[in-house]
Amino acid sequence: MIKPQIAQKISSVLLWTITLLVVSSMLFIIVYTVLHGWRSLNMHFVFGSTITGGLMAPILGTLYLILLTLLFIFPLGVGTAIYLSEYAPENKFTKFTKFALKSLAGIPSIIYGLFGVAFFVVFIGHTCILAGALTMACLSLPYMVTSAEEALIGVPKTWREASYALGATKWETTWKIVIPAALPGIMTGVILCAGRVVAETAPLLATVGFSPFNPVSPLDGARTLALELFYLATEAPSTGGITRQDLITQAMGVAIILFIIIILMNMSVRWIGKKYSNEQYKIGR
Repeated sequence: MIKPQIAQKISSVLLWTITLLVVSSMLFIIVYTVLHGWRSLNMHFVFGSTITGGLMAPILGTLYLILLTLLFIFPLGVGTAIYLSEYAPENKFTKFTKFALKSLAGIPSIIYGLFGVAFFVVFIGHTCILAGALTMACLSLPYMVTSAEEALIGVPKTWREASYALGATKWETTWKIVIPAALPGIMTGVILCAGRVVAETAPLLATVGFSPFNPVSPLDGARTLALELFYLATEAPSTGGITRQDLITQAMGVAIILFIIIILMNMSVRWIGKKYSNEQYKIGR
């Protein structure tokens, strides 16, 4: 029988090894991408017209899509999570709703894309950013609700009881105590949903289109950085002197831009969440 001290050391070494492997794999992917893609980065490649090989249209399309999708899923997802965790009675309807949300999270994204084409694109009349954002909202909403609900459930019940004991109503407790405490977990759900939007290709190709022009309004067609990366990675070399390696290098450059956008987005979301949480605690006092 292994002694408890030895088992503790073995488990610690094993967990550290697993963590090191995961972190090393992530760093390897990032470093490999940067080393092979930085040569393609220049002012024209990043800010130039997509018709002439630039990324301005995909960058604008990605930002439009992220903001519009989050505009739909944040109030709906957090509102649903608040109801399920704070107000919903434990009955069959509540259990069915939670089961349905978990089941919807496992549906392949291409099915959401087909639904978006059959409903949103047909209703609007053409592929556009709005149709893509609504499709991605349907796809991401189960993740948002689940993440927000878990964050709200994680707030200790004693905090609620202390608030009630001071005379606060249920809504005041939820708004001023529970939500600020759960905000880091809610913001994590926002980041995960935004990352899902950035990474998708098939549903967006069917609903947003692949327009090379800079989008101006949500009713314009667009392309995203993920679609541009997929196009470059799978496109056959043309006769204009561009080799397969050139296309891969450009795709790596697009990946670097994606890394930068995701990092900036994560920092912004966390800053907003921290600022709001601090403000709510000040109001609560």
